[in-house]
Amino acid sequence: MQTEKVIDHIVNWLKDYATNAKCKGFVIGISGGIDSAVTSTLCAKTGLDLLCLEMPIHQAESQVTRASKHISWLKQDFSNVKSHSVNLTPVFNQLIKSLPPVNNEEDRFMSLANTRARLRMTSLYYFAALEGYLVTGTGNKVEDFGVGFYTKYGDGGVDLSPIADLLKTEVYDIAKVLGINQEIIKAAPTDGLWGDDRTDEDQIGASYPELEWVMKMKEEGKEEGDFNGREKEVFRIFNKFNSANWHKMIPIPVCEIPIALK
Repeated sequence: MQTEKVIDHIVNWLKDYATNAKCKGFVIGISGGIDSAVTSTLCAKTGLDLLCLEMPIHQAESQVTRASKHISWLKQDFSNVKSHSVNLTPVFNQLIKSLPPVNNEEDRFMSLANTRARLRMTSLYYFAALEGYLVTGTGNKVEDFGVGFYTKYGDGGVDLSPIADLLKTEVYDIAKVLGINQEIIKAAPTDGLWGDDRTDEDQIGASYPELEWVMKMKEEGKEEGDFNGREKEVFRIFNKFNSANWHKMIPIPVCEIPIALK
């Protein structure tokens, strides 16, 4: 990959899109992870307004620290960057109190994890409407079009996706050129939705390089039966997630009414 040229291409694309949309800039949630760090830096390089939001919900201290350090670094290097911290923990707690109780709390862990992401999406769109900004997505190609590892109408609810055609390993390549904090680069990828230290690999069962390998094999027409051992297992993991999350990657189904019934 011609990394520096890719960076220039994305920055120009972002600037052109915002200008054509008659928007003043971008708003993005900063998680302390590699994807939001890279995306926010690319947005900052456009010279247009960039609002970085920290939106902790029972967040691990390490994630909050990395996010804060990245925002401070952006502000030092780019005069067009501003930030807000919106503590969503009390909102989340109050919502839980308002919901009907369940017999087994574990039954709604996934639902509540996705609820966190949707509260953040709501906050991003609040500021976007208030300031005339675009909500900028941070999903990469593996998450958005491979395994669907994101929350529908949560972190998947955005106006534009500048790094969604980049593999995770390519995002890391860009991060190095941009000078992203080593603490962020070295941190294990996590969605930060669980209030503990579980990583993306813990949840998926495969690493991003392994998932990228499956995507490449599928492009070459390979199937699960062509492999054995760990390679076959990773292929099966990819297919399971891709199938279960396919509904996120396609347009919303519309029930079309036959002309004869109208």
